[in-house]
Amino acid sequence: MNFMPFMQVSSQQSGGTFVTILTMGAVFVVFYLFIIRPQNKKQKETEKMVNALKKGDKVITIGGVHGEVVSTKEQTVIVKVDEACKLEFSRSAIATIVKDEKSEKPAKASKKDKADASNSAAPENK
Repeated sequence: MNFMPFMQVSSQQSGGTFVTILTMGAVFVVFYLFIIRPQNKKQKETEKMVNALKKGDKVITIGGVHGEVVSTKEQTVIVKVDEACKLEFSRSAIATIVKDEKSEKPAKASKKDKADASNSAAPENK
């Protein structure tokens, strides 16, 4: 008789254990999808960008220094900040490569933009 209440509690806990494991698994999946995976993607993109550095690229370092790459070495990059100032940075210190606005093709203007431009260019009659 004493074993019956013990068995009933045991069967209720086994169902609770399954739900707990399922919840922990769901939390892990959410962390992977929203935190770990995007971080790995960003790290790979940054690594690809740093490996593609070449002479003449305009860069911004993680410290905010703007300059142009003068030469590259295996682990470092020499950045020309001013005419008389060249600094050597670790490749991992490069945050972004600045793209020239001149080299990019301007986006096509929409019909509304063209109409606004032609209306503003026309003289007003008063």
